[in-house]
Amino acid sequence: MSQEVGVEVKVLMTWNVQPDKDREYFEFLVKQFLPGMQRLGLQPTDAWFTAYGEGPQVLAAALVPSYEAARYILASEAWRLLERKLLEYVTDYRYKIIPARETFQL
Repeated sequence: MSQEVGVEVKVLMTWNVQPDKDREYFEFLVKQFLPGMQRLGLQPTDAWFTAYGEGPQVLAAALVPSYEAARYILASEAWRLLERKLLEYVTDYRYKIIPARETFQL
């Protein structure tokens, strides 16, 4: 991946919601995770739920102004706290940083 300064990137995250934790997960997502992402400078752009077929149950994406900014945010203690809390509700959590495009990205 190109790591040019000032090139907008997306942080793509995938996970599966743990069985029987749907309600608590959704409450955490709306009240803590999304606002926490925004406070850190991650601007949510997409959220996809797999209703049928293979693959992760949830795909979420957020825009960040640059690769450097994304790495800084994802290395922060505030982000680690959000991740730890997310892991109480999900499995198979993964993320990657990719150059941003306006079309669907996986």
